[in-house]
Amino acid sequence: MEQKNNLNTSEPAKKAVLTNFFYNSLLVVLSFIIIFLIYSIFTKFFYKSDIENLTVNNYGTPAEIIQVEVLNATDINGISERTADYLRNNKVDVVNMGNYFVNDVPYTIVIDRRGNKANAYQIAKYLNVNEKNVITQINNDYLVDVTIIVGRDYNRLNPFINK
Repeated sequence: MEQKNNLNTSEPAKKAVLTNFFYNSLLVVLSFIIIFLIYSIFTKFFYKSDIENLTVNNYGTPAEIIQVEVLNATDINGISERTADYLRNNKVDVVNMGNYFVNDVPYTIVIDRRGNKANAYQIAKYLNVNEKNVITQINNDYLVDVTIIVGRDYNRLNPFINK
């Protein structure tokens, strides 16, 4: 009789173990799904996709009015003024001119300040700046779309060619 009782108590115990194993496995799978969903939502809101980052060749459309600041990063006077005059003749709104805090930058740099890289590429095209020298540094404190830092290669830029 005692053996019969041991068999009866072990069968419900086996069922309980299998049930616990099933529920624990289900809990682990659901936890992974929840973690994946939270990760997906986080990346959707905080990281732009590659398609959104694409901007002239695949960079979208430049604005009709591009507001620009021109900074002279050389020790030669009048560079920013001449560059600004050239851009104004090309219907670019130059809102600020001045000197960069460093006066020995080797190459001209065009910086996208608002997240529309098409504006920066358009300005680079006007000036004949290599596309490799177009970068993005978004800063909402700046009141311009694009910052141009004219470097020592200024004599290769369109405002200074054949003049």
